[in-house]
Amino acid sequence: MRTFVDDIAALAARHPGRVALTTPAGELTYEELAARIDALAAVLRARGARPEVVCAVAVERGVDAVVAVAAVLRSGAAFLGLDPEQPAPRLAALVRSGGASMLLTSSELSARLDLPIEGPRVLLDRPGAVGTGGPPAGAPDGRGLAYVSHTSGTTGEPSAVLVEHRGLDSYLRFVVRDYGLGPDTVGLQVAPPGYDASVRDTFAPLLAGGRLVVVPRSALLRPEEFGEVVRTEGVNTLLSVTPSFLSFLAGRPGAAALLAGLRLVVSSGESLRPFLAAGGRALVPGALVNQYGPTECTMTSTRYAVPAAPDPAADLIGTPIDGVVVRLLDEGLAEVPDGTVGEVYIGGIGVARGYRGLPGRTAERFVPDPLGPPGARLYRTGDLARRGPGGLSYVGRGDRQVKIRGYRVDPAEVEGTLLAHPAVTGAVVTSATDAQGRVFLTAHLTGDSGVPDSALRAHLLTTLPPHLMPRRFVRLDALPTTRGGKADRRALAESGGTRS
Repeated sequence: MRTFVDDIAALAARHPGRVALTTPAGELTYEELAARIDALAAVLRARGARPEVVCAVAVERGVDAVVAVAAVLRSGAAFLGLDPEQPAPRLAALVRSGGASMLLTSSELSARLDLPIEGPRVLLDRPGAVGTGGPPAGAPDGRGLAYVSHTSGTTGEPSAVLVEHRGLDSYLRFVVRDYGLGPDTVGLQVAPPGYDASVRDTFAPLLAGGRLVVVPRSALLRPEEFGEVVRTEGVNTLLSVTPSFLSFLAGRPGAAALLAGLRLVVSSGESLRPFLAAGGRALVPGALVNQYGPTECTMTSTRYAVPAAPDPAADLIGTPIDGVVVRLLDEGLAEVPDGTVGEVYIGGIGVARGYRGLPGRTAERFVPDPLGPPGARLYRTGDLARRGPGGLSYVGRGDRQVKIRGYRVDPAEVEGTLLAHPAVTGAVVTSATDAQGRVFLTAHLTGDSGVPDSALRAHLLTTLPPHLMPRRFVRLDALPTTRGGKADRRALAESGGTRS
């Protein structure tokens, strides 16, 4: 099959002088980018890269990181992206679970990280091999392995997810087509390396023939610097921002100016509802798209174009993307009627191969599609949703449910009700057990800290039964987030609800 890297090479042949990358160190044209990709791919092939071989990529943010991932795919191998800023033991665990047998990195990082890879190490500052240019002999199989990602490590050890070429290439081409990306697209790389979202915000603009802006991560974490980059570089597209990041920007003085000029913002990774409930939609001048999908289904399965005046009480995730099937099923795997809550099962081209080395978990989460053709599979997400006029509405996680006083409780229901209060801009509800063995809820909130607990309880009691009432309300200046940008529920739960 033809990969997205092949398409980028074809763009370079047609428009060699067009700028592909802008970095603090200068610009790189499509011709230069394609040449660097092919040269490194040749080195990788000479060192043993081939289909189904996993090459770990541990490269600092910048041009080299873009070239490295593309070169691995161009060589015929699959990549496992690593964020060099993460702790070395964590990276070692990802390498082991991902089955990496090659490493692409720099001399300094190779020595500092000391990753447990017995196979070849290709160092970008001294590759040590020369090969012939051009793509590998024969097109890759659509069912071949494209990359290895990992599920969130919030519960237990991370699991390596095996994503195939057909899912990755179909998805990136969908993003370009559905969101109207083109040569005038100027995207900003936001997602950290090593997260699957970084594949989207790095390569979709390039696949469209646009320009990708790459800056140090520190610039993204300082609102003033972020706004300066957007303004001076003419950034008009953000493809991988989390709602927590948007809420962070929204809470800064002059937030509207930080996002001025953006014609497309794509959010994913967690619920967009807190941002919308706080009036954040008015800060985004162009289109705002809410994407939903698990790692196991190639990043995104549904999308929803958020209108200028959204309903803050709804958490809409919209309709399936091209080539994807979404079913809402009950415990007996029968479809539930519209308006009824069911568990989200995802099928179609984006469904991953499964978890590496975990056949039991793969069989549990990747199941036959009872309503599809022979051989069709579904991924069981554990998420709950209902279908309505606007598409799918996210309800919460089925596996976050806890039992309080004999009742099944979903913390997401409490979060949603809290966010409907005008003084609350962010809400995460965690559960814990006290000395008497009783399960209770703690609400971690951002917003107006002057609103008393009694007012929040009165608000909750207007729609929720007493057993859903949090025992404690903890006010925070900001909700902690994981490096991937999601609300860090583990950190909140382990904090013991210390009041700030």
